[in-house]
Amino acid sequence: MIWTPSPNFGERKLPVSMLVLHYTGMKDGPSAIDWLANPKSGVSAHYVVAEDGQVIYMVREEQRAHHAGVSHWRGVTDVNSASIGIEIINPGHEWGYRPFPKEQMDAVILLVAEISRTYSIEPRNVVGHSDIAPARKEDPGELFDWASLAKLGLAVARPNKGLVDPGWSDASFLLALGRYGYDIEEGRPAVVAFQRRFRPENIDGTVDGECRAILWSLLLEYEGGPAIG
Repeated sequence: MIWTPSPNFGERKLPVSMLVLHYTGMKDGPSAIDWLANPKSGVSAHYVVAEDGQVIYMVREEQRAHHAGVSHWRGVTDVNSASIGIEIINPGHEWGYRPFPKEQMDAVILLVAEISRTYSIEPRNVVGHSDIAPARKEDPGELFDWASLAKLGLAVARPNKGLVDPGWSDASFLLALGRYGYDIEEGRPAVVAFQRRFRPENIDGTVDGECRAILWSLLLEYEGGPAIG
């Protein structure tokens, strides 16, 4: 682990209960690290994971890094105060989005495991930037290997057994999505973010039977069933 401090941090106002995963979305790793360490950028993350698995430590965990921006998850709106932020080097959708190498994913998994254990972060609160800011962000994107985290109990697994379509209207689906944790102020981006996370092979923003069934299963597991009409 390499200590490369960023000046862009503040004081936490909430205990750590979340972990947010990002991609850097810049042309290369050195440019991303330089930007996160630049006082003019105003942005930062606690950790950056390079494609070869090298971990760069930029903001101490007890401090509030500037990685989430305007965001919302399960009623928390100061996500920066409540979370640890991990940037994963990848050019992203603008510069040539590509799969995350095994060495990089292995390092991410170890880091997520350690942080989750330290702060007792539940899998439901290990999220992507697109989950907490669906109208603004796409990262870490549909190629991120959530399944590997889920197999180790570090993130929520995609439901794939006994799926039942509850037959909700689109409006009811959004209410259920809000109950699960998403900001539903802008409906279609929220649906896209949900699909990017739980149905990445088809991110069309359309609520269909498969989306309804996946969300129904998640609510049954994590909310004891939805009170949705």
